Amino acid sequence: MCLDNLATGEVRNVEHLLGRRGFTFAQQNVSDYAWVPGEVHAVLHFASPASPKDYLDLPIQTLKVGSLGTHNTLGLAKSKGARYLLASTSEVYGDPREHPQHEGYWGHVNPVGPRGVYDEAKRFAEAMVMAYHRAHGLDVRIVRIFNTYGPRMRPHDGRVVSTFLAQALEGKPITIHGDGSQSRSFCYVDDEVRGILALLDSELVGPVNIGNPEELTVAELADVVRDVTGSTSEVIHEPLPVDDPAQRRPDITLAREQLAWEPLVDLRTGLSWTAGWLRVELGL
Repeated sequence: MCLDNLATGEVRNVEHLLGRRGFTFAQQNVSDYAWVPGEVHAVLHFASPASPKDYLDLPIQTLKVGSLGTHNTLGLAKSKGARYLLASTSEVYGDPREHPQHEGYWGHVNPVGPRGVYDEAKRFAEAMVMAYHRAHGLDVRIVRIFNTYGPRMRPHDGRVVSTFLAQALEGKPITIHGDGSQSRSFCYVDDEVRGILALLDSELVGPVNIGNPEELTVAELADVVRDVTGSTSEVIHEPLPVDDPAQRRPDITLAREQLAWEPLVDLRTGLSWTAGWLRVELGL
């Protein structure tokens, strides 16, 4: 069963699953209550606004789904005797003072800054998951997801990959915040899902970084996007957002050694596939 209040999602993202045996969808906010009838083997908590645009527009909802939503879904897993997986994020590392980021790094987060609503919601969620694990013996997993992209992204959701691709495809200027020297690491969605399922099926509690360790600057990403799309869009610069991380690159040693996982899709290939999806979405 898929529960989603559709605050940032759309039913059409799961329409292809609606006729599949055993799959059902319910529009529900897990921050209010979470219950599923019958037997449940695993609860996967992915609910949360995830792009900066979304969680800055929905700050209270973001904090509530990280706290109340996590509590409610943990309660569901406990009552059903189910395994529980939390989708956490690389944003728990904040603007890191260690590079690359490994799971033992505690992070450098501004709890009262605008981005803190997402960062601290996920950090709290991790703490609550581990409290249930220690106090109730709940079987849990924590995955820290790094920048993920691929088909079914909203063209204008505010994330850098979808923004750059949409701007390039529409022939608009590509907007870089700051000078573009900040770095990111991008993981194609198929690789990300493989890693998450490998963690779910393992005996490793985590947290575990699942992301692509290939690092490039935002300016370099803009160049690759223009090349992949054949765009001649100019690049323009806007002010850097508050607390925007200067670096982001996962240390995936744990995932490689314990899950036998690493990403397989290279950036140019993944961007080409994503651009194909967005062309259809934009009617181009």
